[in-house]
Amino acid sequence: MYKKLRRFTVISIIGNYWQLLLTSLGQTLLLTLLSLFFAFIIGLIFGLMNVSKKKILNIIGVVYVDGIRGVPLIVLAYFVYFGVPALIRALGASNFKLSALVAGVISLSMNAGAYMAEIFRAGIQSVDKGQMEASRSLGLPYGTSMRKVVLPQAIRTMIPAIISQFIISLKDTSILSVIGFPELTKAGNIMVANTFAAFQVWGIVAVMYMVVIITLSRVAKNLERKLRREDV
Repeated sequence: MYKKLRRFTVISIIGNYWQLLLTSLGQTLLLTLLSLFFAFIIGLIFGLMNVSKKKILNIIGVVYVDGIRGVPLIVLAYFVYFGVPALIRALGASNFKLSALVAGVISLSMNAGAYMAEIFRAGIQSVDKGQMEASRSLGLPYGTSMRKVVLPQAIRTMIPAIISQFIISLKDTSILSVIGFPELTKAGNIMVANTFAAFQVWGIVAVMYMVVIITLSRVAKNLERKLRREDV
């Protein structure tokens, strides 16, 4: 085993597995982008419920946000990938199953959507109440006032938090290797099994995550600075 460890250097591992690394990084980014797209929609819906004046909508929003945030992502992934198909097969659809990508997108979207709902709630509540009152006084209905007056202002303040959630979701994709999704952590497991060079392989994977996340963090900070300058 120690001979194998000496045989595989970082350069040789990259040379032999660069296609696997790039493909798995692409899968990781694809999963993150798809999940954030649906999480944005989920977050918007439940965020609006949480600021609604209707009690029943508030209750639904709170139950979803608190419920989903109270379930570990790995448990949610197992539930969606194994539990839901098992239930549907028990109801008569004998050949039903979910691909790892679909299950990953669903579970990560539900998880990120709960946090996005809180981002939307906080963003909407950060807008001065007078904006809504002024809009309503001009005769605009609540929905139009929210869509054309409040949300555009709220989203400006939410952009850094949304990018931060993107970073969190990107890191959370590593958990989905447990259901066989071919993301970066799964590729690392395959490479370790083939080379026994755990130190080198996980060092490479860590650096790849680090480069992407640092880049996104810089983008978030630059956007935040730009928005602050525009508000001055």
